[in-house]
Amino acid sequence: MSVVEADITTLEVDAVANAANSGLWMGSGVAGAIKRAGGEEIEREAVAQGPIEVGAAVATGAGRLAARWVIHGAAMGPDRRTDEELVRRTTRSCLQVADDLGARTLALPAFGTGVGGLPLDVCARAMVDVITAYEPRSLGDVAVAVYGDAARQAFELALAQ
Repeated sequence: MSVVEADITTLEVDAVANAANSGLWMGSGVAGAIKRAGGEEIEREAVAQGPIEVGAAVATGAGRLAARWVIHGAAMGPDRRTDEELVRRTTRSCLQVADDLGARTLALPAFGTGVGGLPLDVCARAMVDVITAYEPRSLGDVAVAVYGDAARQAFELALAQ
């Protein structure tokens, strides 16, 4: 597992995860960035599979992104709220979908820390716990792509503990 301060849409990985809502429409935050960089076909393909349960994940093509797939992890529902347990379930679902696809590399965003309002330290501990406990079948590298010093430090601290 690694932590990178980078735009998730530019990473050369097999799959990138989208911090999605249960309806799978892509508005702002990470979802909006993925849609702008990869194309509206990503959202059309995602919405056709929704709605999904909060905590679940589904995969679509990645449009113009360098990645092969986008894994849409529903970290929040229509209320646009999330919590630590939902972040744990969403992270686990994204890892499982990536493995099912045969992905070797996956980039995850800091689920729920934007629109969802989850504190960075809570998100970081939850995601690091799930990622480090996960036993992959195909995944060799999981990176958490963060934005800003505070997010990077929160994840690095969680990883060090």
